[in-house]
Amino acid sequence: MKVSGLYIYPIKSLQGIALQEVEVMEKGFKYDRRWMLVNEQNGHITQRTHPHLSQIGISLTNESIIASHSNMPDLKIPITLKSGKSIHVTVWADSVEAIEATQSISDWFSKIAGEPCKLVFMPEDGSRPVNPDQAINGENVSFADGYPYLIIGQASLDDLNSRMEVELPMNRFRPNIVVAGCEPYEEDHWNDIQIGNVKFHVTHPCTRCVFTTIDQETGKKAAEPLKTLATYRREGKGVIFGVNTLALETGTIKVGDKVELQ
Repeated sequence: MKVSGLYIYPIKSLQGIALQEVEVMEKGFKYDRRWMLVNEQNGHITQRTHPHLSQIGISLTNESIIASHSNMPDLKIPITLKSGKSIHVTVWADSVEAIEATQSISDWFSKIAGEPCKLVFMPEDGSRPVNPDQAINGENVSFADGYPYLIIGQASLDDLNSRMEVELPMNRFRPNIVVAGCEPYEEDHWNDIQIGNVKFHVTHPCTRCVFTTIDQETGKKAAEPLKTLATYRREGKGVIFGVNTLALETGTIKVGDKVELQ
């Protein structure tokens, strides 16, 4: 088995970036979901309620995130913030300390979101513990939904697409790591794995939500893939696809690295 894809999502719920090599950190890959949009109540904003956010393009330079949209001039955002107004924001049930971006940056996103919002940053020393029942070493997570890493086997998507009338791209599922060379859904049963020289721990399968039904090219919602997944991947009240994962070490991994079961 080997890594066939690596992805980061610098701003939660906006477009992702494919990388050939990436730094593994406790909270997630370097630069992954350290930024997030929040509303006037400081609650997180995602494509679940604002599917048109899928139309914001994201790219990286050495020092900046570049956000782009067809109706707006490109916006330059610092990759990290070391100072600024500190506020508490919510991500699901978690209250997290964050730093506000400048007003001009937030105004850019407010125009696209269609409501007042703020862009906020989570410092690397910020605290947001993962579920203690799943933690190994008291790990923390960024602004991702619940866990630092999501792994999906390419064969799992291939199997799903074989059941679909129209095939879906991997970006519907927003993985961090895609693995080639395993059997469909084999990742459900992994425990400790090593990717290159870095060890990871797979906690449990990921329950999927309406986010997966949003076409990342158009921002439009449909019934799939949840409709098809519900016919054969149901667990409890939801459906599962991909696995939540923790990094047990820091380091660097790259596309092509071997994936080995421990």
